[in-house]
Amino acid sequence: MLKKEMFSYLLDLKENNNRDWFAENKKRYETESKLTKQFFNEVGEALGKIDNIENIQIFRIYRDVRFSKNKLPYKINFSAGYRRTKPILRGGYYLHIENDASFVGGGFWEPNTEDLLRIRKEIALDASELREIIAEENFVKYFGTLQGEELKTAPRDFDKNHPDIDLIRKKQYLVTRSFTNKEVLDANFKDEVIKTFQVMRPFFDYMTEVLTTNLNGESII
Repeated sequence: MLKKEMFSYLLDLKENNNRDWFAENKKRYETESKLTKQFFNEVGEALGKIDNIENIQIFRIYRDVRFSKNKLPYKINFSAGYRRTKPILRGGYYLHIENDASFVGGGFWEPNTEDLLRIRKEIALDASELREIIAEENFVKYFGTLQGEELKTAPRDFDKNHPDIDLIRKKQYLVTRSFTNKEVLDANFKDEVIKTFQVMRPFFDYMTEVLTTNLNGESII
């Protein structure tokens, strides 16, 4: 289980996001970081029993401020990503722990130009399978709908009047499920995270099929 002291630390860090305070409270950081890393690895171990995970990436708390207008040196969250084994499988899981802003997410954050075009062409050809996946009861219960940035109009060479233009104009294909602090601290939180990842699987498997075949359904790997 995660402990309430973790949220207390993250809240204090948010209010004192500077190097002097961080150094003075380094032991608190080390304690909370160790516990969250253990939790993230336990999630990864459980996820690895139901999916093929290539690696677990536990993100650093230090922000890269070189090219950012936001010069605050530290993130105010703990987070980890779980990438499925490429090139056979596609999609990535994400777990974000933040005071009053925790969530489980996943999907395709920045698909490259080739992959994005392939996804759009598949949707333009036949979106019925994807529509069925995102209309499934648990998918709607957990995620609502597909999220992510999208174009204001149709991409080049796509019909702006296509019946599935809402899916075609997306630049990202993401899902997220939010959790309250109380839910994060609950003894069943890890189980809820895994259940949430499981509900993503049909979406990931669909995208995997699309991105590993051509429009004729022939394998390209």
